[in-house]
Amino acid sequence: MIPVNSVLEVGHFPEMMQAEINRRFTPILHPDPRAPAPEGHFEAILVRSNITLPEILVRQIPSIRMVSTCGVGYDNLPLAYLKERGIKISNTPGVLNDAVCELAMGIMLGLIRRLPDAQELVKSTAWSKGPFRITTNLSGKRVGIAGMGRIGQGLATRLLPFKVEICYSGPSPKDLPYTYIKDIQSLADACDVLFLTCPATPDTDKMINAKVLEALGPKAYLINIARGSVIDEPALLYALQHKKIAGAALDVFENEPNPNIAFLNLDNVLLTPHIGSATAETRIAMIHLAVDNLEAFFNQQPLLTEVKN
Repeated sequence: MIPVNSVLEVGHFPEMMQAEINRRFTPILHPDPRAPAPEGHFEAILVRSNITLPEILVRQIPSIRMVSTCGVGYDNLPLAYLKERGIKISNTPGVLNDAVCELAMGIMLGLIRRLPDAQELVKSTAWSKGPFRITTNLSGKRVGIAGMGRIGQGLATRLLPFKVEICYSGPSPKDLPYTYIKDIQSLADACDVLFLTCPATPDTDKMINAKVLEALGPKAYLINIARGSVIDEPALLYALQHKKIAGAALDVFENEPNPNIAFLNLDNVLLTPHIGSATAETRIAMIHLAVDNLEAFFNQQPLLTEVKN
C-alpha cells in the first residue's frame, strides 16, 4: 500500500500510463520538473526515463528516500546526489525488451531495404515511370552489437534466423556463442551493420565518433536504439552527408524532441521519435513494475529492480 500524498509524480505520463497510476494510488502531480517543488512530505518520486529530474528539485524535498524511474535508462537522474544521500533508485528493465528489439529489427530492415522510399514511390504514382532502386540483403552480413545486455541478447536471438554472423563489444566477454571484440572501433571495422544497445554512461558518451564511423565504412549501416549521447552527432552527420557510411536508423537523439534539423534533409536515414517501448502492452508493464517498486519501498521490502548506484 502506498500512503496518500507520499509520492511526487514528476513530468507528464501518457494518458494510458496515467490511468494505471491513478488506479493503483494517488500521486501529487508536478508536471514541470523545472518548477519549485510543491509543499508536502514526499518520500518517493515517480518519473519517466525521458524526463530529466533536476538535482535542485530533489534538494528541495529533504524527505525523499526513493526514486522510481519508468524506463531502463537512469541517466536522467542526479545520480551523484542520490548516492550521496542514500536515496534508493529503481528502474524497469526486462519488460520492454521485446518491444525495443522488434523496433530495432523493423527500422534496420526499413533502412537497408529503403521501405519508406519504396512506399513513397507507390503512393506518388512514380512507380509507373520506373522501377525502384536495388537495395541489399541482410543475410550473409556480419552484424555487430555494441552492448550485449538484455536487449542486445534479445536482438541477437532475433537476428540469427536471418543467416547473419554476430559479433559484439562490451566491458568483458560473456558466455555466448558470438564473437567478442572489446574495442568499438575494431567492432565497427568488422561488421556490415552496427547496432547500439549500450547504456548511457561516461564510458559510452560520444563512443561513436569520426574514427569509428570511418572504420564502419561506406557500405555499412548504423542503428541506434540506445541513447543519443552515445553518438557524436556532428561526426555522424558528416559521415552521412559525405557517404562515409551507407546509412543510419535512429530512434534516439541528443536533443529530444527537437533533433538536429540536418538529419531531416538526408536521404540515407530512417528516423523514429524514440518509440522503442511505445506499445500499449509494454507501457502498461513498465508502469506496473515502477509502481510495484514503490509498493515494495513503502512496505519495507527489497526493491524488485533496484539500481545499485
